[in-house]
Amino acid sequence: MLRRLSFACLLLLTAISTAAAVRKVDLIVTGGTVITMAGPNIDNGAVAIDKGDIVAVGTSSDIAKRFAGTDTIHARGSAILPGFVNAHTHVPMTLFRGIADDRDLMDWLQHFIFPAEAKNVDRDFVRWGTRLAAAEMIASGTTTFTDMYYFESDIAAEAKKAGLRAVVGETMIDFPVADNKTWDAAVAYVREFVTHWRGDRLITAALAPHSPYTVSRAHLEQVRALATELHAPILIHVAETKNEAAQIKDNTSGLSPAAYLDSIGFLGHDVIAAHGVWLTPEDIQTFAKKRVGVAHCPESNMMLASGVAHVVDMRKAGVSVGLGTDGPAGSNNNLDMVEEAASAARLQKITLGDPKALSARDVLEMATIGGAKVLGMEDRIGTLEAGKRADVIVIDLQQPKTQPVYAVESAIVYAASGNSVVTTICDGKVLMRNRKVLTVDVAAAVAKAKEYRDRVVRSLK
Repeated sequence: MLRRLSFACLLLLTAISTAAAVRKVDLIVTGGTVITMAGPNIDNGAVAIDKGDIVAVGTSSDIAKRFAGTDTIHARGSAILPGFVNAHTHVPMTLFRGIADDRDLMDWLQHFIFPAEAKNVDRDFVRWGTRLAAAEMIASGTTTFTDMYYFESDIAAEAKKAGLRAVVGETMIDFPVADNKTWDAAVAYVREFVTHWRGDRLITAALAPHSPYTVSRAHLEQVRALATELHAPILIHVAETKNEAAQIKDNTSGLSPAAYLDSIGFLGHDVIAAHGVWLTPEDIQTFAKKRVGVAHCPESNMMLASGVAHVVDMRKAGVSVGLGTDGPAGSNNNLDMVEEAASAARLQKITLGDPKALSARDVLEMATIGGAKVLGMEDRIGTLEAGKRADVIVIDLQQPKTQPVYAVESAIVYAASGNSVVTTICDGKVLMRNRKVLTVDVAAAVAKAKEYRDRVVRSLK
C-alpha cells in the first residue's frame, strides 16, 4: 500500500513539475516555415507570443514542449515571417487613388494633387483615407508604415486604433497647406504633436520637411534643430527626380540635393530620405558616413519615370535601405509590399544586366529588417527573435500560383502577392485572421471612399 502511494505521489510531482515547465502565453503561431530574417529558416517552426512580445522561436515540437498558447494559429503549408515595414508612403492619398496617372512628378503635383488637396483635405478626409489604407495594409501584411502628410496626429490615432505601428511625420512646407497655413503654425503643431505621442508603444511622431526644393534653407536648419531638441526623426524627399537635382544644383552653386543638405548640417542618423534616385557616388558615401537611411520606392520611381536608384551600390556602401510604396495616388496606386519587393528585385536586375543583382532574400530583408534599420527600430522589429515586438505575418503558399515551392523566399517574392497574406499580427494583436480584417470596418471605409471620389471629381471641375 505504501509503495502504491509513493508511486502515485511520484506521478503527481512529475505532473506538477511538467506543468510548471510549460509556460502559458497569449498566442502561438505554429507549423509553418519560419523566416526569421535573423538566421536560417526553420522548417515546421513556431513563434510564441506573450504581452505583445516574441518570447521564443523554434521548431514546433520545441515550442510545444515549452509553451501552451491561450490561442493558436496553425500555419501548415505557409511561411511565417516578420511583418512588412513600409518605409515611405502618404496613406490618406488612398482617396486620390487613380486621380491623375501617367504624368511626370511636377505635372502630377502642381496641376492635380496640390489643387485637389487644397479643395478636399481636412481632418475627416485624412481619417477616412487612413482607415482605407489601414485595411489595405493589414490585408497585405504591412505592420509598420512611415507616413508623411497633413493632420498627422489624426493619422496616428487611426493607425493606433487599427493596431498598426507607424512613424508619422507632419509635413512642413513653405506654402499654406490643409492643416497649417503658416510655417510658424506648422512648428507649433509639430511641438505639440511630438510631445503628445512621446513614449507610445505603436506611434513615433516625426518631422517631415517636404523636400529641399519646397523648404528654404533657414527652415531646414530650423527643422534640424527642432528634431534634435525633440529627439524626433526627420522624413524628407531627397533626389527623387532629375529636375530636382538640376534645380538644387542651379540654386546652390553646383551641389547635389544630398550635398546641399549635408552642407547645412542637416543630415544624421535620424534622417530618413525617400527615393534617393539621383544620389551621386559621393552622396552615397556621405549617407553611409552620416547613417542616413533610404526608403527605396521602385514602383513610384517607375510610374513617374523618375529614374532608377543605385540600390546595389547603396547596400554595398553600408547605407540602410528599406522599401516604400510611396503614396497610392498616381505614383503607385497600391500599398502592396510583396509587389514592391518583386519590383525592386526585377528593376535592379534589368538595369544592371545582372540577374543576381538583388535576390528574393535581399528584397525580403529590405521589406523587413532593412526598413526597421532605416527607421532606427531594428532593436524592436524586423526579425523574429525572442525579445522583439510580436509583428508577425503568415503567407499562404498552398495557392496554385505558389506551388510547387522549391525556395520559400522565391515563392513569396516572385509568385505570391499581398493577397497571399492570411494572418497579420502587430504587437501581439491579431489584426487579420483567415483573410478577415478584424480592426477596421472595411465596408464603411470602401463606401466612404466612393463618396469622396464623387466629391473630388466635382471639386476639380
